[in-house]
Amino acid sequence: MCGLVGMVGLQGAPADRSIIERMATAVFHRGPDSNGSYLSGSVGLGFRRLSILDRAATGEQPMMSPDGQVILCFNGEIYNYVEVRKELADRGHLFRSTGDTEVLLHAYLEWGRECLTKFNGMWAFLIYDIREGKVFGSRDRFGKKPLYYYRSPENIFFASEIKAILASGQYNGSINQEKTSALLLGRGLHTVDEDTHTFYTGIDQLPAGHAFELYLDGRFNQWPFWSLPDTQTCKIENPAEAFYDLFENACSIRMRSDVPVGMFLSGGMDSTSILCCLSKVAKNKFPASSLSVFSYQSREYDESVYIRDTLRQTGVPIIQCEPRFRRLWDSLKEMLWFQDEPVHSVGPVITYELYYMASQHGIKVILTGGGADEYLAGYPNYFLNYWCSLLRDCGIAETWKEIAAYSVVREDRTWPLFKKSVRHLWQSELRRVPAYRRLADWKRRYELGKDSWFKQELVEGLGMDKDRYDDPCLDGALKRAISRAPLPEYLRVNDRNSMAHSVEARAPFLDYRLVSFVSQLAPNWKMRGPWNKYILREAMRGRIPESVRSRVEKWGFPVPVRKWFASDWVEQVKDLLANRQMRERGIYNLAKIQKDYELHCNGVVDISDKLFNVVQFGLWSELQSRRSRDKILCAAPL
Repeated sequence: MCGLVGMVGLQGAPADRSIIERMATAVFHRGPDSNGSYLSGSVGLGFRRLSILDRAATGEQPMMSPDGQVILCFNGEIYNYVEVRKELADRGHLFRSTGDTEVLLHAYLEWGRECLTKFNGMWAFLIYDIREGKVFGSRDRFGKKPLYYYRSPENIFFASEIKAILASGQYNGSINQEKTSALLLGRGLHTVDEDTHTFYTGIDQLPAGHAFELYLDGRFNQWPFWSLPDTQTCKIENPAEAFYDLFENACSIRMRSDVPVGMFLSGGMDSTSILCCLSKVAKNKFPASSLSVFSYQSREYDESVYIRDTLRQTGVPIIQCEPRFRRLWDSLKEMLWFQDEPVHSVGPVITYELYYMASQHGIKVILTGGGADEYLAGYPNYFLNYWCSLLRDCGIAETWKEIAAYSVVREDRTWPLFKKSVRHLWQSELRRVPAYRRLADWKRRYELGKDSWFKQELVEGLGMDKDRYDDPCLDGALKRAISRAPLPEYLRVNDRNSMAHSVEARAPFLDYRLVSFVSQLAPNWKMRGPWNKYILREAMRGRIPESVRSRVEKWGFPVPVRKWFASDWVEQVKDLLANRQMRERGIYNLAKIQKDYELHCNGVVDISDKLFNVVQFGLWSELQSRRSRDKILCAAPL
């Protein structure tokens, strides 16, 4: 919910009201219900409100403490605000409102920066503490809510989205060439949000799970307030039941809302588990039929049998999303404007359309199954990490047994998978040696230099691989997924897609208690034999349809992107590849790209993923050119 902006003048420079207003207008879509601002001396704050809790005027922001000495702008939700409010009331605090914003403000007044440990939720906020002459800010544990900043010679700017900083008129940076090279050369699937840097030089994001204090004399202090616990064996008699108890509470507190709530449903375990859990809770708290459930199905990936089983068990009606495929090209361009940065695949255009449909049905809050795969080991590639864990900790016999069990159900061969695991573990251990890392980086650059789609200048813009050793085993891979990739990018994409339509997205699986609990379990509670998400499967035994619980393939909301490029989008893609801007950019071998595209259209090759990055970067670059030319920073492009 909501969008916030701020500026702090350095060396006593005064805040500018016109700048704050332009920045806040740029994020109008994040909060169309009302707006507010605060300016005093060198500090300015602006706010756009999406009313979810306490929709009365008592919930307006910026919100002041009773003595007027502390001012808060807050984007997000504190799900356990009821419990924190009671603790504060017992300590003598009085409240005028019924929402979570005032609870956050009073928590800061009571505990200072230690208030962060009290919250279960998603947030990004700025607190101007006049008493101490500082701005205190924070971002939630996983970075579900964004907070960007940019330092000019005279000011520091903060905003929920990059476009607000651009709208300030004070940005003097350029496009980040290293990010551009990484995106187009395909250095991994998730490169945009792996670190704090963005596609705009000088604009960075506060890391997830961090807080800062900025004093008006320019001193800046940043620190992590939370991190995943060190992996250890969790000594609980029945981990599956303990997981379910936490999960049910996580779902329940995310239903706290003064506006209608809906959810997205696929045929997978994550969204099915949420719906079935809510249906169980609903028997005592609200009618299940009050939930608006939205789903998208393509003919190429039919999950209707699983969805029917879930609807039969819960009795909840479904609203089917059927996007117009011609419309999807326009949706892609709109989405890229709202995103500010390129995305990981074409898939998010479907969720963009789903959030649009939810908003058209009057829904302001949507529950999603996001975040489960990254710590419950939901992706197929995690099996390799699991087998590496077994090789290192349990020996060959146990590893062979697990791979054999996998092979029977997944219809694969044991020996090649075993060899692949040994090789992966061995190569990963070699990366401990600096010389090997340098050699691997040289080889990677050499191979990329032979890519016939791009010119050598693009390879030269690629930064060196980070000088690091990555643990190849399962726990290390899951920590990377949560902290570096892919979760940070998925959260960014989901936040922008939902807020583009003034809808708040909530992810019960990303309750920090669940993530902390699972991270302390042994690997065989995350994967076992042919099963990923093993603890979730056990926790949901008898609670969700068995057809969903026991399915092995993973789809989510898949899209037939190969078909779209070969038929529905042919005219638009050819026009893009032939336009003047693409030629003048000087990084493409357009003749080769166009030749390969013809082969794709004829069904000879499939270049969907690689082509999408070229197409989206072309569309995104056109948006940047328009921003620079027309100075239109606060309206969607179409």
